[in-house]
Amino acid sequence: METAAYTLSVLTPERPVFEKDVVSIVAPGSEGYLGILAHHAPLITALGPGKLTVTDPEGNVEIYAVSGGFLEVGNNEAILLADTIEAVSEIDVERARRAEARARERLKGLRTDIDYPRCYNAMARAQNRLRIAEALRVHV
Repeated sequence: METAAYTLSVLTPERPVFEKDVVSIVAPGSEGYLGILAHHAPLITALGPGKLTVTDPEGNVEIYAVSGGFLEVGNNEAILLADTIEAVSEIDVERARRAEARARERLKGLRTDIDYPRCYNAMARAQNRLRIAEALRVHV
């Protein structure tokens, strides 16, 4: 029995990342993870930092780190507008550790020259990358 597929388009502010047929995705919605199969009801949701799991019609699974964005589903297609996205194989664990340490250091104390929301976002992105890489045992 063949599983129904639909089109997933992933874009960032910088570029289109990919467009391909998939049978399912599991995305980090702002209120928790959500699964999308073919013929899903129309939906628009914000995304939080987390793991995006994509399964193609052949059963291959790809894992991505997403920092946030939006997901729109309708007419048997999904469009994911990501702030940033990277395949798990592209995660530089040491770079993510340095970024997290930098953000933690900047968040110490109260300084007027620090953009605190930006630091919190940078730390969340780094922690997300580390969580995903460590969970899948991808090490430098």
